Amino acid sequence: MIDMHMHTLYSDGDKTVEEILKMCEAKKLEYISLTDHNTCKEYEDDALNKGIFSGKIIKGVEMNATFKNKKIEILGYNIKDTKIIEDWSQKFFSTEVLKKQQEESKKKLLAICDKKGLIYDESKIKQDIPLTDFITIYIYKELIKHKENLEILGEFANSLNLFIRKGLMNPESEYYTGSDNFPKPQYKDVIDIIHKAGGIAFLAHPFEYRFDNTIDFIDELTKEKELDGIECFHPSANESQMKLLVEYANKNNLFISGGSDYHGAKKPDVEIGIGKGNLNISKNIIENWINL
Repeated sequence: MIDMHMHTLYSDGDKTVEEILKMCEAKKLEYISLTDHNTCKEYEDDALNKGIFSGKIIKGVEMNATFKNKKIEILGYNIKDTKIIEDWSQKFFSTEVLKKQQEESKKKLLAICDKKGLIYDESKIKQDIPLTDFITIYIYKELIKHKENLEILGEFANSLNLFIRKGLMNPESEYYTGSDNFPKPQYKDVIDIIHKAGGIAFLAHPFEYRFDNTIDFIDELTKEKELDGIECFHPSANESQMKLLVEYANKNNLFISGGSDYHGAKKPDVEIGIGKGNLNISKNIIENWINL
């Protein structure tokens, strides 16, 4: 079994690299990749030199990207020069930029909450979160504590992912926080920088974005810049959707990957290796690209 998508404290996970490695060893995973957002700093962690994990570690990263004003993520695997990723990411995700983004996100979302009549106690929203984390997660947690908010939130009360993808990121939603003036890494440039770092680029969790037609969207992406692969196995996709992605990848000569997208307690229903219980990914699906 493999897990090629997980996050540590170096981005928005809540576990150290050492804790993650111990969990992967306990699950007897054969291949893993630590894919923190827009950074490869986790691969400088001393825990990697302690012999904790007996399987194979593929250097990876998950990078934010924008395509036609839609926010998506691209997974990079087989990264050979992590410094290229770090230097490029600083243009978009420096400490200064992340701090301003966090402040603006909080201000915008609380203004929307006020307009919708949602109840919250600002002092109860977690303070001093890492700049690599997302303040919207902690605002959401505060909102759903209040029973009065559940009816107002509707379907969003049932899912943080739905609230973010179909609400905050959706221009047609009343919860849309709008675009910002911060520099945005463009899809084709993200692909290029992953390739420059010696890696291969995969579209992360296609069904996570909740587009009207996921396959049509992938077609649009590949017309602008060809992907190397698709993350076909992910907790956001059901069995038929995963099968659809595998068929698409095979038909279009794209590599296949998959993973739990583990974040720890932030996604309490997701476990390393098995996701929401719907994953048991064989190493066979990655054997044609892990040594490229």
